[in-house]
Amino acid sequence: MPILCPTVIPGAVETISVGIGHLAIATAPIQLRSLLGSCVGLVLHDRVAKLGGLAHVVLPLSRGEIDMPGKFADTAVSALLAEMERELGRPSRGRVVAKLVGGACMFPVSGGQDSHPGLNVGQQNHQALERILTSLQIPIVARDVGGTTGRRLTLDTATGLVTIKIPGGQDHEI
Repeated sequence: MPILCPTVIPGAVETISVGIGHLAIATAPIQLRSLLGSCVGLVLHDRVAKLGGLAHVVLPLSRGEIDMPGKFADTAVSALLAEMERELGRPSRGRVVAKLVGGACMFPVSGGQDSHPGLNVGQQNHQALERILTSLQIPIVARDVGGTTGRRLTLDTATGLVTIKIPGGQDHEI
């Protein structure tokens, strides 16, 4: 059986896909990408170091589960910060900004999405991340959250720009 090797395209930017419940950090020129529905993409970026992080947050509370810190809002922020600080070799607070993407209501319930707010996990994920980032004094500089459709986000670690693609829609940046 032949060994398959990835095709390297000269001049192409390497992109790391961040799967459900995972997190990753990268420095420029590497991009980070994730597909989101009710999950929220937590983006942290240090503009000076050109270092970015992305966590694919699935649920608001870990309830003591520690295997996948990127999966939960209450563990993702601190885990992503710790990875960024480890990479930098120093604290990154004061230079890091956040962006939030996703949190769609993918599974509407009878009576509309607002009739059973406890079932809107996307909204719960978004609200949990907002509270945590505010408590840590990490500014949230942009949001693209809610709605009823999924999104693909791509973080450019060089600039901190997040490109968002909604199926059937146009790309836009935050």
